[in-house]
Amino acid sequence: MSATAYDVVVIGGGPVGENVADRAVQGGLSAVIVEAELVGGECSYWACMPTKALLRDAAALRAARSLPGAAAAVTGDLDTAAVLARRDRFATHWHDDGQVAWLQSAGIDLVRGHGRLLGGGAVEVTGADGGSTVLTARHAVVVATGTTAALPPIAGLAEAKPWTSREAVSAERIPARLAMIGGGVVGAEMASAYSAFGTEVTLIARDGLLPRVEAFARDHLAAAFAADGVRVLSGAEPVRIDRDADGTVRIALAGGETVEADEVLVATGRTPNTGDIGLEAVGLAPGGWLPVDETLRVVDGEGIPVEGGRLYAVGDVNHRALLTHQGKYQARAAGDVIVARATGAEVDDAPWGRHAATADHGAVPQVIFTHPEIVAVGHTVASATEAGLRVRAVEYDLAAVAGAFLHADGYTGRAGMLIDEDAGTIVGFTAVGPDTAELAHAATIAIAAEVPIERLWHAVPAYPTVSELWLRLLETAGADTRNRRTTASTTSTSASTTPLATSTR
Repeated sequence: MSATAYDVVVIGGGPVGENVADRAVQGGLSAVIVEAELVGGECSYWACMPTKALLRDAAALRAARSLPGAAAAVTGDLDTAAVLARRDRFATHWHDDGQVAWLQSAGIDLVRGHGRLLGGGAVEVTGADGGSTVLTARHAVVVATGTTAALPPIAGLAEAKPWTSREAVSAERIPARLAMIGGGVVGAEMASAYSAFGTEVTLIARDGLLPRVEAFARDHLAAAFAADGVRVLSGAEPVRIDRDADGTVRIALAGGETVEADEVLVATGRTPNTGDIGLEAVGLAPGGWLPVDETLRVVDGEGIPVEGGRLYAVGDVNHRALLTHQGKYQARAAGDVIVARATGAEVDDAPWGRHAATADHGAVPQVIFTHPEIVAVGHTVASATEAGLRVRAVEYDLAAVAGAFLHADGYTGRAGMLIDEDAGTIVGFTAVGPDTAELAHAATIAIAAEVPIERLWHAVPAYPTVSELWLRLLETAGADTRNRRTTASTTSTSASTTPLATSTR
């Protein structure tokens, strides 16, 4: 057993771990990453990048077919083999040579193997050959081990050898029939992808389709799924799953119905990769999420930092916001604050400070790359109400925005914002429709910066773009929004107009 000392030891070499290590090195510290699988993590090989590669060709084909001139030039169907080949390129054929080369260029060391905490800033790494190395951190150990797909306790599920998101994203063949258990983001995105390939898709959604997004967005997606032939079984609950000798999967539902498919994808949530990383050595229970303070230090049940404040948990493993971009945001804050504490610099951990992950609480953007796309930033009506905010929901028909109905014939979509009636700011935004993803950052800036509604009137959107939606939402809300006072905790204002092709309003 050999031992090596670094300023920072990071367990987990996904984008979150990479960013923590990079910020530490930029701040003058030494850093090493411990990784048992591929450097680059889930996002690079089994999630963000290959998923969007699977979805993009179908989106481009739909866009072309929505315009008469382009449609005339389009012949044939989607080339599935070409889509999968492009997916493979984006996943770099599941090789991490490029990511390793980047670590080397950034001055970050890599130790391959499984990392376990020993306490006192020490991490034992066991390699594939059984040999072990102890790495000692002078200033911080960072847990960035991410999550794994959770498998629900359904009789026969394990024996049926189900797909998880990994198998669905990296599949080498397209099944004729695919059943999905779970109506969340993974299930919805894979339903869009596989239905475009011609697969007969059944989505079994006990809690409904995308239960955490606004109802109007769910309704638009449900209508699109119906048009695309995706069967959604809301409220259905699987009680047993069997795979026949010929490979057919049979899913028995609580109501007596049986769903047959060639493969079954389980997408019912994620579980933290903390079961075997030595948490017991630092006084924590293995297998759970790791609670953190605003600077991402792991804390105990009383909110006191463990390991003398030298243990951090960044990304999905802390359960604050299970999104790659939020994990990278946390990583930047964590890397910078580790440097500050190591060098004796001032720590800026006040809300919205450089070393605090404040945006996790109310300014989180997310894009669901379904057909149609859904973008959500900040609160929904439900979460705002739960947080005790007095909000007003304002909605507008996206098809009535010039930039949208120029975008595609037959464009359908809708958008809404939530106004905090007491603060006079926007605290939530949701949009559904083709190519709405690029609306995310404008909403994120408005929410994170707490821009007053009266100032937003002076942010003039270019014409004719989809961003003109912001003007229409403000008009729908009314010019006196800041001074409005309502008696109900949530009220709604909605506009549904018919677009005029010659309108320049």
